[in-house]
Amino acid sequence: MPDSPTFDSFGVPETAPQPLAGKTALVTGAAKRIGRAIALKLAAAGANVAITYFGSQADAEETVRALAGFDVEAFAVRTDLNDPDSIRESVAAVVEEFGRLDILVNNAGVFESAALEQITVAQWDHMFSTNTRAPFLMAQAAYPHLRAADGGGRIIHIGSLGGTHPWATHAHYCTSKAALHMLSQTMAKAWAPEISVNCVAPGMIVQGEVGEGHAHFAERTPMGRNGTADDVAEAVLFFATGPHFITGQLLGVDGGLGL
Repeated sequence: MPDSPTFDSFGVPETAPQPLAGKTALVTGAAKRIGRAIALKLAAAGANVAITYFGSQADAEETVRALAGFDVEAFAVRTDLNDPDSIRESVAAVVEEFGRLDILVNNAGVFESAALEQITVAQWDHMFSTNTRAPFLMAQAAYPHLRAADGGGRIIHIGSLGGTHPWATHAHYCTSKAALHMLSQTMAKAWAPEISVNCVAPGMIVQGEVGEGHAHFAERTPMGRNGTADDVAEAVLFFATGPHFITGQLLGVDGGLGL
């Protein structure tokens, strides 16, 4: 009888196949939190991984070391997602480092609560600049490289349950994510058949210490718990490794909270 498989600290079988071997993935805002979990999941599947960061250099360096532990190439590039030139330069740096780009995960985003009547123009513009314009510009810069990818390039956006449900105290956030969902669909239609474009929409994802508010959401969730960063990363891995034929889809990762 064969021995049972052993698992690493990320729950991945140490003898697991590597469907992304030889591929290069770029994950924005991946120095920590959900982005880091996504980057590690892709590395565990065999991809060489580049990450962007802005103010979290120490975290980015630690993540690169963790990625390298999967025996893949890893690279971090400082990127100002509000600066179109910085975005273009970062994509160029990744392609120069790895020689190719197969997968783009637009994970970086901002979240903020504010009464609708008190949201300033600066707050509104910053939310859209980071959550909607930056993924557009990043994808546009990556387009020629993804289009040339063997087997087809892939773009995966990280949307939100807030992009499909109106949250009264998060109007600018919800609207920016709803726009990102539509951007995913228009990109999928415009850039087919060479590039598949899909979107993952997390619900309540708990990272770190659990608070009273988290328990409230867990009680409302049909699956009986809040989500984890690994739940989101698994959904991204599905779009990164599943049929290239799947495109223009919005996958909720919310345990049924949005039902």
